[in-house]
Amino acid sequence: MTHKPCPERVHALHAMLDDETDALATVELEEHLRGCPACRRELDRLGQLREYLRVPELRDVAPAALAMRISQMASPMRPRRPARAWLGGAVGGALAAGLAFLLLAPNLTEPGLDQAVVDGHIRSLQAGHLTDVAVSDRHVVKPWFNGRLTFAPPVPDLGASGFILGGGRLDVLEGRDVAVLVYRRRLHMINLFVRPTPALSGLRQGLMRRAGYGVERWQMDGLEFLAVSDLDPADLAQFRMAFIRGAHSGNRER
Repeated sequence: MTHKPCPERVHALHAMLDDETDALATVELEEHLRGCPACRRELDRLGQLREYLRVPELRDVAPAALAMRISQMASPMRPRRPARAWLGGAVGGALAAGLAFLLLAPNLTEPGLDQAVVDGHIRSLQAGHLTDVAVSDRHVVKPWFNGRLTFAPPVPDLGASGFILGGGRLDVLEGRDVAVLVYRRRLHMINLFVRPTPALSGLRQGLMRRAGYGVERWQMDGLEFLAVSDLDPADLAQFRMAFIRGAHSGNRER
């Protein structure tokens, strides 16, 4: 007999997949998942469903004629009219602009960024340039970035969670220097790209798949993190949760 997930946890599972839980709630839910097989199965099912729904063939793109019509409706170049008519037109224009954003937003998921981090991951493995500083001691890796970047990436020790720190390096993403932390889980490598949070990075968070690799993306404490690996989606999600917990634990230790 297959047990159902805990009713009081279902909404929290959805929130976790959508990166809507804070660090403390994530840690609490992770603890629950370790002792509840039914909720773990539900989390895996929801993750697989999300991947199925992200298949490009399922996306509807607004027809060009409709996009042009909306653009014309939102255009500020209109004849002057009485105040009441102008107010109605302004409200209508705002609504039209909002509708245009909702229609076009599904295409603003920065697929080029996902591909860029996957390419960087593959390049680091092929060229043998996985790390600039190849040590497992976080107290060596973290200060190595001092003076090389304008921000300080957190470097938690995740060995207790099964993710071994292998070092770090500098890389370039969208024309800017970024930090890359390297972790290992069994024979699988994880490249974690870290940069200051861009202004429009909230368009998408969570897991994407590119060329057989998973890209897990989240924001925390003014920084954006993009983890790429050939790990199973559940393992990559576990890495994200372990990193968030470890980073916040490191902040409390300082």
